[in-house]
Amino acid sequence: MSKEMITPLVNLAELELKAGGNGEQFQSRLGRIGSLIGLEKLGLMLTVVEPGMKAYPFHAHAANDEAFIILEGEGTYRFGDKTYPVKEGDVLAAPAGGADVAHQIINTGTVTLKYIGISTKVEPEIVEYPDSGKFAAVARVRGESFLSAEFKHIGRVTDTYDYWDGEA
Repeated sequence: MSKEMITPLVNLAELELKAGGNGEQFQSRLGRIGSLIGLEKLGLMLTVVEPGMKAYPFHAHAANDEAFIILEGEGTYRFGDKTYPVKEGDVLAAPAGGADVAHQIINTGTVTLKYIGISTKVEPEIVEYPDSGKFAAVARVRGESFLSAEFKHIGRVTDTYDYWDGEA
């Protein structure tokens, strides 16, 4: 989108929401905001999660900070080895780091949970998933999600090789 076509504001009620998730635990509706208002180095997204659901797996970013602002509903914030009840008006921090700052928001309430996610967009990025033992390495992200990265590898730490493996 060219800079001339970008407007510096958007109304949350007018966002196009796209379904996201996988299986029976991970279901959400996502509304991209940052790119709509011209942000290139800051990610901004509305996430809508129904009762009993999660938007994303428990994860930690090595390079990027995230923050979340709860707009409606209530739930549980997993952060490292602790859990915190969250409700409308709460602001949650998810600084870059390892498993000790891994995070996940779960709608444990009885109504829809809505929150704004804010993140830096530093590349390259490594994301750890402590529950499944996976990691994702990404670089040259061209869209809104790291899933659109030109370089992307999702694997497990157990799949390691010697530095010289495959070299002459």
